[in-house]
Amino acid sequence: MDQVLNAKDAVWLDAGSCDLDDFRRLVEVETPADMVPLAMDVSARIPLYDAGAIRRDLGDQDAQKALMAEWNRVLATGPGIVVIKQTYEDSALIDDVTAVLETIIAAEESEAAGSGDHFAPAGANSRVWNAHEKLCMADPGLFARYNANPVIPMISRAWLGPHYQITTQVNVVRPGGKAQTCHRDYHMGFQSTDDLARYPALAHALSPLLTLQGAIAHCDMPIESGPTKLLPYSQIYRPGYIATLQPAFRDYFEDHYVQLPLEKGDTLFFNPATFHAAGENRSSDIHRFANLMQIGSGYGRSIEIVDRLRMSKALYPVLLDLRKSGTLDAAEIADVIAACAEGYPFPANLDIDSPLTGMAPESQQQLMHRALEENWSADEFARMLQEQADRKRSH
Repeated sequence: MDQVLNAKDAVWLDAGSCDLDDFRRLVEVETPADMVPLAMDVSARIPLYDAGAIRRDLGDQDAQKALMAEWNRVLATGPGIVVIKQTYEDSALIDDVTAVLETIIAAEESEAAGSGDHFAPAGANSRVWNAHEKLCMADPGLFARYNANPVIPMISRAWLGPHYQITTQVNVVRPGGKAQTCHRDYHMGFQSTDDLARYPALAHALSPLLTLQGAIAHCDMPIESGPTKLLPYSQIYRPGYIATLQPAFRDYFEDHYVQLPLEKGDTLFFNPATFHAAGENRSSDIHRFANLMQIGSGYGRSIEIVDRLRMSKALYPVLLDLRKSGTLDAAEIADVIAACAEGYPFPANLDIDSPLTGMAPESQQQLMHRALEENWSADEFARMLQEQADRKRSH
């Protein structure tokens, strides 16, 4: 399926690139059975797969490759969403992991260590950032059993290839917890319209190829508990990162999203460019508990290790003098900062660098610009830069 753009070969995207009629033509389609021949069923245009059948075929490499190829096509140009039933057969294992994670939630809430959600009001749920590491440190044996599951590596490799990296974030939505706003996810889903317009269209196409989004259901999730709201095929729309921020597209999402109930042990995976949002928990007694997964490509790294902290400390007093003397103008200074400091704020420790004040914490580049504008001394900048670096630690 071709991607639809107002200007087919557009390099730069902005709000004017988004056309709701184009979007509707992409998303208002069915999922034919011959697109997903290995699925056990299709519900609300989303294919459902049987983890038991997958496990039975683990010794058959051809069968595995065929299934992974089907998943890749579904995520790329199909509905963009895969549900795998009973990925975890052992409900006691899920309960044991839930108990450890609930202990972590209680400890963090008692210490007021937890932070908010990117797309929902603070206090509407409970979050555990970096649950992957915290579970491993709390109970390595349980971590090993939880991650010794062949289904998750298969779909991770189907989308990202080998050398992927798993991160998880627990999200517990309490009864009465409100829905999130419609959004796409990491990377570009965490940026403003102005920021997004600075990236060429090919970068908009690249972003979803770097991450696989998923969730492990740690309890039964009937519709009234608010399982994820999803818009099949929306990941195909290239200007979609900008479109999710526009009221007309958000209204369309609210009128056309689908939800699927999940059972404890089921998993949901989707292209991070899929329009989605956590639903409102309208139940009276279900604490909807999901362990969210953001699985990253091994390719999302530079070839060399560069100590940008050390470089920034050394460069700042020189830039301060060059700015004061007028030797370099503002544009030239910005170019030098871009060559030196880290421009991307992630990965971040979201327990400390809270998203409550925005979608992302301040980057090294932003800190250096702020320091120059406010005429900080070299010592003050070095101290603030070091404090920022210290917040990058996971403990």
